[in-house]
Amino acid sequence: MKKIVLAGLLGMAAVAAQAADVAATLQWSQRVELSPRVSGIVREVAVNVGDRVKKGQPLLALDAALYEAKVAESRAAVARFTEETAEAKRDLARTQELYDRTVIATSELEQGKLRHARAAAQLDGARARLRAEQKNLVDSTLRAPFDAVVVARLVEPGQSVAVGLQPQALLVLAKAGEMTARFRLSADQIGNLKAGQSVTVTVGKQDYPATLKTLGLEAVKEKNGVTYEADAAFAVQELLRAGTAAMVKLP
Repeated sequence: MKKIVLAGLLGMAAVAAQAADVAATLQWSQRVELSPRVSGIVREVAVNVGDRVKKGQPLLALDAALYEAKVAESRAAVARFTEETAEAKRDLARTQELYDRTVIATSELEQGKLRHARAAAQLDGARARLRAEQKNLVDSTLRAPFDAVVVARLVEPGQSVAVGLQPQALLVLAKAGEMTARFRLSADQIGNLKAGQSVTVTVGKQDYPATLKTLGLEAVKEKNGVTYEADAAFAVQELLRAGTAAMVKLP
């Protein structure tokens, strides 16, 4: 009888050791630093910190006059080379007809083919330049890559933006509708958990159903031993702040 009671107590102790509240800190579920792919002068900044934005929404626009001019120039080049290619094709057809009638030599036919090939290559190059200039024009407007919250604005109208090896972050966005609670676990605690398990995150007096997103594999050394970082993701409608204290109730 004593053995049964002792086994029951040990089992309850094991469950109690696993089911625990762990201190956590809120983090953004997905955070990105944005800057334009092209250089220019900032003409407009359409958002402020705390604004919610939809995927594809314009956030910032550079002065696009230069890029618009380059697109117009490239379109004109495409039109010119399109006409030259068509003319070269007509000349080649006439040359081919004369050659078939043995009126001209093979060398003249080869020259006609060469002129047509050169005109076609110039047209392909002009079309490629037009696509590149159109892309630069599109990229002169910075858009939201996903539904997000603006968490930092580091730019003002009139500011010069130069694209380099280390792009300057102008806006920082965080994924809207989802947060992450980051916490640390002992080796025993993390060994009993699996990614995808349900947990509860408490922020203030509000409980949020959450899911274990990541369980760390590398130990973090501390004074009392080692721990492992873990993240629990949860949906949220209201705006919470990164760095806010929270609690995670383990299963």
